[in-house]
Amino acid sequence: MTGLQDDCFRIGDELMPFEEGIEILKSRAQIVVNTEMVSLANAQGRVLAEDISAPRDVPPHDNSAVDGYGVNFADLAKDSETRLPVTARIAAGHPLNRPAKSGEAVQIFTGAPVPEGMDTVFMQEDIALDGDDVILPPGIKQGANRRKQGEDVREGDIIIRTGKLMRAQEIGLAASVGRGKVKVFTKLRAAIFSTGDEVADPVFDEAGPGAIYDANRYTVGALLRGLGCEVTDLGILPDKVAEIRSALHDAAPGHDLIITSGGVSLGEEDHITHVVQSLGQLDFWRLAIKPGRPMALGKVVDTAFVGLPGNPVAAMVTFMRIARPLILALSGRADVDPLVYQIPAAFEMSKKKGRREWLRANVQVDDAGRTKVQKYPSQGSGILTSMVASDGLVELPEDLDRVNEGDLVNFLPFGEMTS
Repeated sequence: MTGLQDDCFRIGDELMPFEEGIEILKSRAQIVVNTEMVSLANAQGRVLAEDISAPRDVPPHDNSAVDGYGVNFADLAKDSETRLPVTARIAAGHPLNRPAKSGEAVQIFTGAPVPEGMDTVFMQEDIALDGDDVILPPGIKQGANRRKQGEDVREGDIIIRTGKLMRAQEIGLAASVGRGKVKVFTKLRAAIFSTGDEVADPVFDEAGPGAIYDANRYTVGALLRGLGCEVTDLGILPDKVAEIRSALHDAAPGHDLIITSGGVSLGEEDHITHVVQSLGQLDFWRLAIKPGRPMALGKVVDTAFVGLPGNPVAAMVTFMRIARPLILALSGRADVDPLVYQIPAAFEMSKKKGRREWLRANVQVDDAGRTKVQKYPSQGSGILTSMVASDGLVELPEDLDRVNEGDLVNFLPFGEMTS
């Protein structure tokens, strides 16, 4: 089953604004993966396929936030010290098993249940001991150092919702309510390939005269794995229509997505274009963006297809900003948009109106401790070193024609777009 509804990207010659294209993409993308149960220990990086609700309160009882002495606030003198006998010792996991009596104190440790009849805990370092008595200073507030039952989670609360990426914090929260297994979406199965008689594999080949090493296939594969996909590397296909057609036809039934870079224009040597059209559907998506045009979406038989630009920087940028939300939606993720931070610009430049632009950039801190963002000096689509040397992308909207130093600009860290 394809992850894109038919006829959703039939775009003409007019360039489409970036935001409009992204909204169409998200509205048309469908979940294509199945579900499975996994142990909590194996849930990291997976996408939750169920709502998790709490079967009990967390914490399940009032408990002490410190090592110290528990008392009933009503037993304390208002403006002077209070002396009370210490009648019990309560450690975590060992409740008192009886209500506290008026006029007594108990030694209590962090996490231990506060017994019924007590509501306040003095810290160990604030008290004095005299034989079997504890001497308590005045001035403490009622309820001090007591964690209340259910202050974190109430029984019946939905604590993690379907579509959430399971990180360490979600795993810990699920464990805190007693879940040992969770239902997750299966990993999106993605196939990647390159084409070109001039392309050499850096692992297996020597680049002869006129040859280039295949950076894009390794880059795209790493980006897909960072999004939790299972990746099948189809290698480098020669510029032969029959071999490309056979490889794509065979890959489609066992994958949820096929993705490549380059070869998706309308030229005579753009074989991928013709093969994808003959096997399914290819829709050119001409967005008003820089870098990145052209880009293609469609399907091979019934498997979703993404064709990225061939220039390595353009391939990475369009993957992060266009392919990523599609891939996350196909995978069942609910949160497909990266966080955007507004940071003052440490540069100035003119920009052509009417298109979305992305600049490779670094976050810097000046001598006064102010955070700014500086664009990388070389912004060419083939300068892959600029991606290595940068922290993320400055995103400039269509209606902007100039950036002045100090203007707030939108900054997207790479970490927000690679997971």
